[in-house]
Amino acid sequence: MEYILKTNQLTKQFKKQKAVNGVSIQIERGAIYGLIGRNGAGKTTFLRMISGLALPTSGEMEIMGFNSTDGKINAAFERVGCLIEQPGVYKSLNAFENLRLKAMCCGVYSKDYINEKLTLVGLDYVGKKTVCNFSLGMKQRLGIAMALVGEPDLLILDEPINGLDPQGIIEVRDIIQKINRERGITVIISSHILEELSKISTHYGIINNGILIEQISRDQLLEKCAARLEIVTDTPEKACVVLDEMGDISYKVADSQTIYLFNHIDDGAKINFALSNAGIAVQSIGKKSKSLEDYFIDLINKAN
Repeated sequence: MEYILKTNQLTKQFKKQKAVNGVSIQIERGAIYGLIGRNGAGKTTFLRMISGLALPTSGEMEIMGFNSTDGKINAAFERVGCLIEQPGVYKSLNAFENLRLKAMCCGVYSKDYINEKLTLVGLDYVGKKTVCNFSLGMKQRLGIAMALVGEPDLLILDEPINGLDPQGIIEVRDIIQKINRERGITVIISSHILEELSKISTHYGIINNGILIEQISRDQLLEKCAARLEIVTDTPEKACVVLDEMGDISYKVADSQTIYLFNHIDDGAKINFALSNAGIAVQSIGKKSKSLEDYFIDLINKAN
């Protein structure tokens, strides 16, 4: 497994407050990594550090094999594109002119290169329309195009869908998936709009009060949040014997009193009857499922 980014106890302190507190994170190359947290949780500060826009107070980071301890980390930052907070654009210029300025800073002067980026983010139709007349969604797409100048391996997007209307959210989401799928660019995207992150992310990191409280893959999250039949009993070991005898039942013992069934979830009455006939007292049995938002809120509440 190849990691494009690893941090070890990364910390940023402002006076007495630790905005990021000992975050150790691993992000696989090719992932779309959703960084989840409330406003003020430390997401932006963390992204600024791994983009080279802020110096850590302590800790280490390794980006594309370059470590912050060997003095060569700036070589990695050259291969990182970022859109943090608001796009840095000249409002009196049009999209092409803004992109041309960014491309010139990277030593690129080809008009075809600039037009290709505009096409990629769906701004090839805007012509000479100046940025001051752009919608918020158009500005965000231009910001993504500018972050892609220089062909980064890692793209960092801080709240790119914040404030967008539903159509704008769909457009930005499609762009992120396209550049990840077709160009193999690893994407880190922060947001508090959890429903949207759940549609594109392959991995998640959940941060609260500057502390990373969990990393989880999409498959692991789906397993934890999937619809299931939840059985609560004082004797789960005896219940498992009955379930095994019933045949094609997929289950997992979650704790000392709880069993999760992942199939036959509509057969609760039948399963309850079988357990009762075997003399097993069932305290409760019923369908359960969690959304990403429910899972996030439960984790935050436990952390607090």
